[in-house]
Formats: sequence, C-alpha cells, structure tokens
Amino acid sequence: MKPLLINSTNQYQRIPNLYFGVFFALILFGSCTDSEESVDTTEVQIVEVPVTDKLPQVYVNTNGQEIPDEPKIFAEISIENKGTLTHEGFIGIEIRGQSSQMFPKKQYGFETRDSENEDIDVSLLGLPEEEDWILHAPYSDKSLIRNVLIYDISRDIGRYSSRLVFVELFLNNIYDGLYILMEKLKRDKNRIDINKLKSSENEGEDLTGGYIIKIDKEDSYDQLNSFTSSIPPPNSTSNQQIRFVFDTPDEVDITDEQRNYIKSYIYTFEAALNSDDFTDTENGYSKYIDVASFVDFFILNELSNNVDGYRLSTWLVKDKNELLSIGPIWDFNLAFGNANYCDGGRYDVWAYKFNERCPNDFWQVPFWWDRFMEDPNFKSLLQQRWNALRNNELSENSILSKIDTYVSLFESSGSGKANFRRWQVLGEYVWPNEFIGGSYPEEINYLKDWISNRLVWMDSEINTF
Repeated sequence: MKPLLINSTNQYQRIPNLYFGVFFALILFGSCTDSEESVDTTEVQIVEVPVTDKLPQVYVNTNGQEIPDEPKIFAEISIENKGTLTHEGFIGIEIRGQSSQMFPKKQYGFETRDSENEDIDVSLLGLPEEEDWILHAPYSDKSLIRNVLIYDISRDIGRYSSRLVFVELFLNNIYDGLYILMEKLKRDKNRIDINKLKSSENEGEDLTGGYIIKIDKEDSYDQLNSFTSSIPPPNSTSNQQIRFVFDTPDEVDITDEQRNYIKSYIYTFEAALNSDDFTDTENGYSKYIDVASFVDFFILNELSNNVDGYRLSTWLVKDKNELLSIGPIWDFNLAFGNANYCDGGRYDVWAYKFNERCPNDFWQVPFWWDRFMEDPNFKSLLQQRWNALRNNELSENSILSKIDTYVSLFESSGSGKANFRRWQVLGEYVWPNEFIGGSYPEEINYLKDWISNRLVWMDSEINTF
C-alpha cells in the first residue's frame, strides 16, 4: 500500500515506493475547516500512522472510465487491511442512491466478478460471501456514523441489518475519503434469509413465499413494478397513495399468480387492520403480521426520529408459510436530528406522525401506524419491549459508548480528519442539516445530546400511553 500526498493544487495522489500509511501534520492533522489553499509539500512533515491503526484501504481502478449512475462498468479492486492484501479482483461498479447523488462525494454499488465479467461470491473484510456490495459515503451526515449506529443497534436487539466495515476509498489513485463497506440488502442465506421463490411455484403453500416488497422511491410507478395500497394515507392533502414495489421476485421475474398472491395478502392485512374488529386476536390484523417485528421497527425509527421512516426505504418480507414481517431497516443518514424539514431535527415529536406535519409531501406514512397505536395490545407490547431494551441495548451508556468507539477509531486511524480535509463540509450547511457544527467534536456532541434528550422524551411518552 502507498500513502497519499497533497501537491500544490491540493490533488490527492499516491506516492510510489513507500509502504506505510501516512497523514501529514500540517494538512490532515490540521484544522478540518481550513479553506482550500496551495501547500508547499516540501515543508510538510510526514507523520506515520501505525499499520495496525489504519482503516482497511479499498482501491478501485476504472482504467480511465467515468462511473455512471447505471449500468455498471467493469473495474478492478484491491483491499488491504493492516498492511496485508486481503482481496484482489474485478468488479462491476455504478453510482447509487437517490437524493445523495447531488453530493460530490458519491456512493457506489458494486458486484464482485471474475475475469470473464461473471458475478462471483466473495468474502470482503470478514463479511459473509456474496456478490453485491455497497460503498456508502457519509456526507451530509457529518458525524459519519448515523447509519452505522442504528444498524449496530438493530443487530444488538436481534434484528438483522446490513453488516459493515469502515474503510478508506482510493478511486483511480485519488483519496476519496472515509466510506462504509456494507452488505446490499437482498435475499440470501446470510442476509434476508427467506425461501427462493421459483417461477414454477404458483399454487398451494409454494406460493406463500418468499417475497420482498418495498415502500420506496421509484423513477416511475406502474402496474408491473408496483401496486397501490387500498387505503389512502391519513392527513394527506394531495391525493397521495402508498405504493408497494416488487423487489424479490422483481417485476421481470414475478409470475401473475405470485403477483396476485402477495397483493391479496397485503390487501387482506390492510382490510383487517382497518376493520372495526382490528384488535381481535383471532380475526384482526395480528393474524397476518409478525407483530414483534413491527414493534421493533417502530422503536428503531422512533429512537432516531427518522424523517424518512415508514414512508421510504421500508422493507416488507413474507417468507414461505410465515406471516408478513417488516425490516430490515435501511437508510438513516437523515435521522438523529439531521433534517431541517418536517420537524426532523426535533427530539420531541413522533416520526410516525409525519403526515400531520407535512401533509403535502409526495411520500406519506401508511395508515398502519396510527391504527396500531389505537390497539391497547400493540401499545402494551411496545411498552414492554421498550422498557426491556432501555435496561440493556438502548441504555444511554450503551448507545453513547458505541459512538465513543467509532470516534476513537477515526482518531487513531487519522481517517476522520483525512476525510474532512478531502471534503471540507464542517462549518458549512449541507442539505438538509438541522445543526451545523464548526468542528467534528461539535457534531458528535450534538448527536450525543440529541440522543440523550430523545431517550428521556420517549421514556415519558411510551410509559404514559
């Protein structure tokens, strides 16, 4: 592996014939909010970072090609961890994301491939073998950790979420900052572990699963890729609808019988939830869903006041001969007080009440959650689960200790300051920041204070239903 140097035009380049990772006292260890200016590299004192402290280094070489939104282009990848080459091979890579594409720091999706450009399953940095991966690029989230924090909490409480590793990315020999290597959510024995539904399985119990359905943004919705909820979202003022998108099988692979089955199942669940007998334990909504998964999903979205919660990046899973469950969670970079619209920055509002605050937004929250909160049994289960978790996984000490661990890792590796030297966003507004800290410690202190206040508020609200 070769370290980086900044030349007189502030371009990050690799230096040949050196092996240890370095950062530079006057550059990468200086103030993260310095403006861009020319640096005389002959006067920069090199500071070595011990190889054992460095984050894994991911090198992607596109051989001069620009990475598009789609389709994926063929490229090369190598990964070094603590000075050892742990993976070398080929990938197909593209830019991914929706609103994040406005940012100069791009995030990428990639598939591991062989020399013939065929997909192959590999293990990267100790994560289980698969072919589909994501390089997440925290940018407007200046804490760098919001997704990591909530995903770690989700796994702590027994709910699968994407496993991940902090890395540093070098794109075509240019340092591109701190990234997070993540598992792409998909049906797989090591990810969303459900039955693989074959195109020939069109009747009987074979037809019952597995399905993955999403409530999420699409470039366009039609009868092939999605279907519409039978009940409009509450409080909406512009005739918005809730759309369910076919993910697995997708719009190409799903058969008519399978499409009709999963649509009918969700419609039946919604009808039961909307009925006068919705609280009935035998004939009400609980006959159709894994209620415990919905309780945990509620807790994770409300803990973080996820402004996108329930209405975007929401995954629904129906396995063979199983009830409908919700999750895994996904995309919390605007959570934990990092959104300045629809009260996304507040710690004292319910995320599931989004429609009341922003009734004109195109993407609304389904009626489900208001209805759940009218059910004494659901509220009782929520209280029990919340209070049990607050004594352990959701204690203030547990959550803040996780944050301290991430920050300590960035400090010892130098990756935090290197990232903010590459992307000088500290002290600047980046959509949709609620808080703008002048330094990284200020961003972390804001996040910690917000979480502490949120926990106190939720304790009071949940226990006084």
